[in-house]
Amino acid sequence: MSKSPSAGLCVLSLANTGERFGYYTMLAIFLLYLQAKFGFDSTVSGQIYAIFLALVYFMPLVGGWVADKWSFSKCVVTGIAVMFVGYAVMAIPTDIRSTTSLVILCAALVLIATGTGLFKGNLQVMVGDLYNSPKYAGQRDSAFSIFYMLINVGSMFAPGMATYMCNKAMSAQGLVYQADLPAICNRYLDGAENGAELVAAAEASGMQVGSDISAWASHYIETLSTGYGYAFAVACGSLVISFLIYFLGRKAYSHVITDKNTAATGSKQAETGPELSPEQTRQRVVALFLVFAVVIFFWMVFHQNGATLTEFAKSCTAPEATGWTRVGFNLLGLTMIAAAVWCIFGMFKAKGTLRIICGIAFVALAAGVAFYIYPTTPDVISGIQPQQYQQFNPFYVVALTPVSLALFGWLARKKKEPSAPRKIGYGMIMAAVAYGVMLIGSMSIVGTQASVSPNWLISTYLLLTFAELLLSPMGISFVSKVAPPKLKGSMMGGWFAATAVGNYLVSIPMLLWGKIPTYMVWAILIVICLISALFIFAMMKKLEAATSDKPSPEAKRDALETVEDDAI
Repeated sequence: MSKSPSAGLCVLSLANTGERFGYYTMLAIFLLYLQAKFGFDSTVSGQIYAIFLALVYFMPLVGGWVADKWSFSKCVVTGIAVMFVGYAVMAIPTDIRSTTSLVILCAALVLIATGTGLFKGNLQVMVGDLYNSPKYAGQRDSAFSIFYMLINVGSMFAPGMATYMCNKAMSAQGLVYQADLPAICNRYLDGAENGAELVAAAEASGMQVGSDISAWASHYIETLSTGYGYAFAVACGSLVISFLIYFLGRKAYSHVITDKNTAATGSKQAETGPELSPEQTRQRVVALFLVFAVVIFFWMVFHQNGATLTEFAKSCTAPEATGWTRVGFNLLGLTMIAAAVWCIFGMFKAKGTLRIICGIAFVALAAGVAFYIYPTTPDVISGIQPQQYQQFNPFYVVALTPVSLALFGWLARKKKEPSAPRKIGYGMIMAAVAYGVMLIGSMSIVGTQASVSPNWLISTYLLLTFAELLLSPMGISFVSKVAPPKLKGSMMGGWFAATAVGNYLVSIPMLLWGKIPTYMVWAILIVICLISALFIFAMMKKLEAATSDKPSPEAKRDALETVEDDAI
């Protein structure tokens, strides 16, 4: 009798939530950290950012291969330990603008990428294995949507935590964050300007430079780097929490753990299905590689959130919010809105009057909090930091997941739910629409200096989240479902390897930033999205055939030949 996967899903999702909170706390400020501490321009910092992302998403290919030979669970635990060391190294204060500091940073990044490779893909394989039983197989897509949503709970609070730690360090020294100052300080220390711009920028933010401009510039960069280091230390703490959740809740998922010499109950043929023929295996692997080809370009455009979209937030977006936009920069307000959405959808599925009443009461409470925040918040929120925009994507994921589950559940009951490959195609079209918004919002920008409304970025993140919900959890579920049983770890690693290539290509728009009109950067991304969508729809029949439970003609022929051989 197969075990219910709900408890295991909860434990594994929460373990991943802790790890992702730490990762996105670091990633939210990583580009800004490189530019401030080392004085890198957008081209160099973009290259380092892209290489790191590529390495983070390539290493699960190695991690999957190791797990196939060793153990998924042991790889997960080892990955947590290696990541902890990496974040700890990043948190150690080192000299600014130093080659030694850069070498230490690179070593830390390699550790983080290696640990992520052992942890991320293998944990997702374990989530997929919870649903190997035919009894629960139909819940796989919904489970990965919930898994993905819980990841983003941690991600939603990560930029706010990074901002808080940065402000904590700055305020302790009587300083404030000003987006242009790190670059100005570094230019002055390089001898590229006379200091008048630095003094003017500092005084405009209420800071006094004094007579020794060089000492003040160094002090400002060191203090800001220290604040970023505090955020990296927070990432260490989140990994401790992640390990405790994983270790203490191991009974909930123990039936899917497989070691080299021991097969758990989840590996029985009744759970994994019949052995695939060579033709079926080939067909599935080909389908997966076709999807991987599209995934490359999705992550190239999506992960601009830490690259060109952060640059746009820093240099092209007003650091002030007014009206209802102010609520978006209040984490309590966002949390209550997301919780209210979940309660509303939960009431439709609730059984019993008490649960419905509790749901209504919580929605009323959430609405009350939101309406309280609005009038008590200053009419203008100023000093918005670039990384704060990155909280909108995970907020939208959390808030929109119940909408997505309800919509596709309704379509499934009507036998009209799109296949996973079709959802991926629709996701690419939605990503094109998202950058269409950025293109329109950037038409008035000359060069990279302007002051457009924050609502352009906030709206773009909303549309990119629709694309992400169509592609990412569905793609992971697709890999978990279609991958041949003996290649699950390697195929999940292949998903991340494709993501790695896409993440390295993130650097291409960064190379163009400031060299072509801003709207042209978004136009290039739109074209990439539309070409990718056209490709996947052209390959749709082949992809959907691989997901079908019906055997192909070649598989039927192989099965018949096997029966004839047995009879002989």
